Amino acid sequence: MNVGIIGSGTMGSGIAQVAATADCQVKLYDTNQQALDKAKTSLEKIMNRLVEKGRIDTSEKERIKSNITYVDTLKELSNSDLTIEAIIENLEIKKKVFSELETYVSSNCIIASNTSSLSIASIASALQKPERCIGIHFFNPAPLMKLVEVIPAIQTSKAVLETSVNTISDWKKTVAVAKDTPGFIVNRVARPFYGEALRIYEEGIADFATIDWSLKTLGGFRMGPFELMDFIGNDVNYTVTETVFEAFYFDPRYKPSFTQKRFSEAGYLGRKSGKGYYDYDEIGKIKNVSHPELDSGSHQELSEQIFNRVLVMLINEAADALFLNIASAEDIDNAMTKGVNYPKGLLAWADEKGIDWCVNQMDVLYDMYREDRYRCSPLLRKMKRDNKTFFNSKR
Repeated sequence: MNVGIIGSGTMGSGIAQVAATADCQVKLYDTNQQALDKAKTSLEKIMNRLVEKGRIDTSEKERIKSNITYVDTLKELSNSDLTIEAIIENLEIKKKVFSELETYVSSNCIIASNTSSLSIASIASALQKPERCIGIHFFNPAPLMKLVEVIPAIQTSKAVLETSVNTISDWKKTVAVAKDTPGFIVNRVARPFYGEALRIYEEGIADFATIDWSLKTLGGFRMGPFELMDFIGNDVNYTVTETVFEAFYFDPRYKPSFTQKRFSEAGYLGRKSGKGYYDYDEIGKIKNVSHPELDSGSHQELSEQIFNRVLVMLINEAADALFLNIASAEDIDNAMTKGVNYPKGLLAWADEKGIDWCVNQMDVLYDMYREDRYRCSPLLRKMKRDNKTFFNSKR
């Protein structure tokens, strides 16, 4: 298969590596020659590291490298069977690029966007043949992360969806098919991990370190929400939150936090600025953190309260995504475990905790706050009534 990648940044280069490893002939396009040179140098370093670790041998390294050609004109992607765009998250720029690309490629070429938040239907509208357009959303770093969200627009043909799913599966990735709605699966379902943690802090219930400790120790998450926001960058995470909030017509479940806005405005962006919710040394390690008293009975009770609150909000969001047919139960759980490394799928976690527990926890929160933010998903209520579970019986 001939694959064209538009954009040679970290994501575009990573996708090119994935496709080249699967023995596709890849053309990596960028208007900036320096960016192409940087991508080529970066790939060489990555390949050398893989050889040093014994993951691949030198002949495999040369095979992968030889499968990638670096080009600086869009016209050179004309023989592509599949193109994947990985450029700036700007709708008008993407539409302009796709409109030009369509004049060069064959009528059978699939034109895909790696967007994490923009409407695929809107991007597709720029094409003469919108049925060839689809979302193929990789996670960073693309060679390591197993999940790829595949998002058909309402215009996308069944053949294009089928070919895209089969192609990405052949590239040894786990595919989750998602509805074309804001945030798709992962960026939608994960919002409470950040949002509810920030709310708990703003209410004065616990500090950053205690909240992170609770989620990592009791929940098994690899990083706490404040560590993760610092890793992502508070400016980036806040912008995504604001975008999702607006895209969902200001649904209070996705309401941004003033804390994060102020940290972003102050330039406390996290690891990349040396200061965020934590202070960082020159190698990006957290410094001067006072850890909670782990053996305190009251601390254990507080930690359980924090963990349960964030977990049930995540479960509720996952259940609502299923209720609104964003994706299947299997794809939602695969998305969260393989896209953001959650220790368990949220719907499987709901089965484990008990649907009654989930509904009761949500109702306690709603009774306390009387905010629509804490409304229980109708699906959870229906399942409680019918004594159903997500995976052990049919809905």
